[in-house]
Amino acid sequence: MTRAHFFSQSSFDYLIVGGGTAGLALAARLSEQSQWHIGVIEAGPAALDDPVINVPGRYGEALGGPYDWQFETIAQPGLNGRALAWPRGKVLGGTSALNLMAWNRGHREDYDAWEELGNEGWGWDGLQQFFLRSETFHPPDEAHQKLHQSCYQAVHHGIDGPVQTIHPREYGPSHRFWHATLNAMGVESSPDSLGGCNSGAWNMVCTVDPHRQERSYAASAYYRPIQDRENLTVLCEATVLEILLEDHYGWTARGVKLRCNGEEFTVSATKEVILSAGSVQSPQLLELSGIGDRGVLEAAGIPVKIHNPNVGENLQEHMMTATVFELSADLTTRDDLLYTPAQRTAADDEYAASRTGPWTILPCSIAYCALSTLAPPDQVQTLNQHAETLAEETQDPHDALLARQFHPNSHRGQVEYLFDLGNWSPFFTPEPGNNKKYGTMLQMLQYPFSRGSIHIRPRRGSNEPATTVDESPIIDPRYYHGRGGHLDTEVMKLGLRFGDRICQKPPLASIIARRAFPAPNDDDTDRFVHDCTVTDWHREFSFIPDFYLSSCIH
Repeated sequence: MTRAHFFSQSSFDYLIVGGGTAGLALAARLSEQSQWHIGVIEAGPAALDDPVINVPGRYGEALGGPYDWQFETIAQPGLNGRALAWPRGKVLGGTSALNLMAWNRGHREDYDAWEELGNEGWGWDGLQQFFLRSETFHPPDEAHQKLHQSCYQAVHHGIDGPVQTIHPREYGPSHRFWHATLNAMGVESSPDSLGGCNSGAWNMVCTVDPHRQERSYAASAYYRPIQDRENLTVLCEATVLEILLEDHYGWTARGVKLRCNGEEFTVSATKEVILSAGSVQSPQLLELSGIGDRGVLEAAGIPVKIHNPNVGENLQEHMMTATVFELSADLTTRDDLLYTPAQRTAADDEYAASRTGPWTILPCSIAYCALSTLAPPDQVQTLNQHAETLAEETQDPHDALLARQFHPNSHRGQVEYLFDLGNWSPFFTPEPGNNKKYGTMLQMLQYPFSRGSIHIRPRRGSNEPATTVDESPIIDPRYYHGRGGHLDTEVMKLGLRFGDRICQKPPLASIIARRAFPAPNDDDTDRFVHDCTVTDWHREFSFIPDFYLSSCIH
């Protein structure tokens, strides 16, 4: 019998669909109760020892490969008809195995807004204890703090959680200019970005185990230490096809149907089925199981069990642009490491021998800037009026909360900046034989008004089979679209201009020769925003409570 056969014949109290960032944390916590048997189903493989995932400096290499679902949006009118790749982890550990290892928190007011929308206990004060519980922070010594401005406040960090976090031991050569440049522009350095105010200039805390100098993520942090628990069973490379519901005085989830190695199985849960399949596949599986908007389900040939028009709606995504600068010729960049065989071999050897060198360096120069930093007072006031008018017209609680960020006295960072050495832009390709060095300024919109949806595809005709999990869902973020799309565009344009000013300001300007992309004489920021925006990975759905389906789907 295959492992899937054994799994399907096991008796589970809890079934967790998705062995990703949240799913493995849930599995670890639930399996602490020895009387409960926990089952986890993950579509991707276990890749616990793959250096593509584990070596910190190799971030990004797994994108577009077998550990990535390789989703794509539909063509976006707000991006002049472009579709965007949407990376999602298809591996044990989920997208925490693919990301840039940033350990960030939002502003205190962001979490308080969740609670204000009706989610009791989800404000900053209610969540902070759980933030700390998940982390073991390894603080830098005084010499490191002085050299790199790696500030921290111990009260905002955990000391015995599963995820290992650090200020990286080594930094790239541009970081020494970061804080001084931002400070000269009126942006203060943050004493600790994890303390409820992420505004200002700061160093990114990273999810890296300092002893092994390896990525600390859901699989290594939550699963590996408890993988031998007798009451925990994980089935990898198995795809859940639907959640099995029973109508007994109301719909209740009793199990799932899955496919493994071409065979289909059903697995039951006596207590709960926990859907933890991520922002793309959670709504997809709900709809394939008959939970969603009636029109969407009927168009896909799925019998309607629970009509809920909110499933898959209110999708929000941070947008990002990348401006590329030509640097001083004497600098060493990430491009040198990636594309020069001798340098890559040397880095491999150093990392293998001592866990030091370029493969331990991560992009850590961060700043969050409020609207009042990006624009003069009269422009801030105009944008504030537009945002308040939009909120009044839509009467949408999301819009009302977003409008607060446009108030002239708001200190929340509207745009995030990250500067790193190397060409990060998918739209800029240096000429062959060009030995110039490049650096990139990323601008990321933090509070978009644009909202879209994720839904299963309709079947091609009424006589065709119903839509299945093998058909990628329709991902439509509606970037820069809808009634608030113009506000998103304007803030991104402001962000681009301020990013330029950062790179023109000493001391950072001392290593920058000129802007390479867009061209130095190209000031059409509107065109650049719509032509060159890409995803920033931080997609989320509405946090307004709607309904509670029995006790078995969360």
